[in-house]
Amino acid sequence: MDQNLREQVVQHVRAEIISGQSAAGTMYSVPALAEDLGVSTTPVREALLELARNGLIEPVRNRGFRVLEPTIEALRELFEMRELLEVRAAELLARRAPKQLEGLSRLADDVRDAVKADDVHGYLETDRRFHQAFIAAAGNTLLTEMAMAARDKMRLYGISSRAGQERQAASVAEHYKLIELSIAGDVKSIKALMKEHIRTWEPIFVEALQKSGRKPLQGRS
Repeated sequence: MDQNLREQVVQHVRAEIISGQSAAGTMYSVPALAEDLGVSTTPVREALLELARNGLIEPVRNRGFRVLEPTIEALRELFEMRELLEVRAAELLARRAPKQLEGLSRLADDVRDAVKADDVHGYLETDRRFHQAFIAAAGNTLLTEMAMAARDKMRLYGISSRAGQERQAASVAEHYKLIELSIAGDVKSIKALMKEHIRTWEPIFVEALQKSGRKPLQGRS
């Protein structure tokens, strides 16, 4: 039970951070967050420690955990790593036979439904689940771990902006196309689409991150 609760807290806090809802400097207090979510402090503490290991927050003695300041340089490095790893995963999947793609279409449907509902947090989690399953289908466990670690560190500032909403909508069709190309074994096309699928977000995130530096810090303690 605590394991499930820990994952729920991880998803909740990660979504707040990577979407920019919790700005750099925001403090997360274990007791306060546990009370807000209606859970015990143990899964909350474990969840925040996991997010600290992933580089999104840092522990502050006697205060809790502080959201770290993202940088444009770090964001660009993450895009480079994501392109390197996820394009390679797409290539491996397209070349693989037989393919293990059961459930990918349903996950793509979940992303589509979240976009239709204008549910940003739902989009973040369903999109993550789709890409985790897609990358894992390539059959390289270490590649999957590294790719998801890079995704989980990325701040998705601007995802709720007009440009971000339009990009969410466009990504829905791209998910189905990725499945189609992987089944067809079209290596050239799937590599090009995956690169576009990743990189089209970059100017949206960069612009929003630059603007976020002028916003006041928030508190969650």
